[in-house]
Amino acid sequence: MGEEGASGAAAGAGSLAGLSPAAMRALVAETGAPPYRAQQLFRWVHVRGASSYEAMTDVPKALREGLAARLPVRSSRIVETHRSEDGTVKLLVGLADGESVECVLIPEGDRRTACISTQVGCGVGCVFCASGARGVVRNLEAHEIVEQVLWLREAAAPPAELGAAPAAERLSNLVVMGMGEPLHNVGALVEALRVVQDPEGIDLGSRRITVSTSGPLKGFEEFLAAGLKVHLAVSLHAAFDDLRQRLVPRGGTGTVDQLRDMARRWFEKTGRDTTFEYVLLDGINDRDEDAHALARVAGRHRNVNLIPMNPVPFAPDLRAPPPERTERFAAILRNASIVVHVRRQRGDDVAAACGQLKLAREGAA
Repeated sequence: MGEEGASGAAAGAGSLAGLSPAAMRALVAETGAPPYRAQQLFRWVHVRGASSYEAMTDVPKALREGLAARLPVRSSRIVETHRSEDGTVKLLVGLADGESVECVLIPEGDRRTACISTQVGCGVGCVFCASGARGVVRNLEAHEIVEQVLWLREAAAPPAELGAAPAAERLSNLVVMGMGEPLHNVGALVEALRVVQDPEGIDLGSRRITVSTSGPLKGFEEFLAAGLKVHLAVSLHAAFDDLRQRLVPRGGTGTVDQLRDMARRWFEKTGRDTTFEYVLLDGINDRDEDAHALARVAGRHRNVNLIPMNPVPFAPDLRAPPPERTERFAAILRNASIVVHVRRQRGDDVAAACGQLKLAREGAA
């Protein structure tokens, strides 16, 4: 067939952006094109940021047309872009089936962090989270996860022309803590992370990637077995089982003791300490005794992110504690030798909390 076109190797793949280097090589092999075309295509997508075949000017036209007949470079599109006064950028990404997800770019000094989603909606049902307000619709495919990274990279630093700057300079970090529970979608998550970590492409190293989970036990076992040495963050939100069950009601998550054991096993496997995430809710989980219990749970892992509640319209009674209460809570943890980061709210003016933009848009529809 030479370079006359592409056959069906990528049928069901979703988009060129979602193909690993190995899958790209298999696709190119089926076309009869020289093997070097696979690396060329991969770099066009992941280094030079091409979102269309037309941009790939040194790839033969017949090959481009044949590939275009089989699958798009990207399957998604940007439906809405919102830019906050603090620099946060929130994107509503439209998927091929008409669904949508959110992703966020968070600038902080020299850091440009992409926050991406893994599901349409979420089935865990955290009482303070807009993502799960309407339940889970479906898992994202690997290419739909990768494409969020590509869209956010463009939002971080749109090049004056394709390839004007190395892609790795445009994003510094990746956090998987947008819509959905990542460990309910382990297969696609792992596939996508391997694509964005590839040194021939976006080249995000393990130390710059964090996966945030509420702790479903089955999903954790699968993720642990995958062997990715990324950072793990566990959404704890309560150090007592009865309270945590109220705040995180579904999703097959473990008990507080099981989550602590999860952190231990992650360290033994990867050498990486786990961060415990804790959304502070005024009058609910912000007592001194909650702080002391959280310090005991964190133990040797010693990393806690405190997140004052981001207001959401569907839960008007939930709010962040007063600043002085947050500082007292953090001080108790620090006195127990816990490393504490109090996350400041970002992008309130663009509904940057997970699921808020999608929820607002659906409510207006």
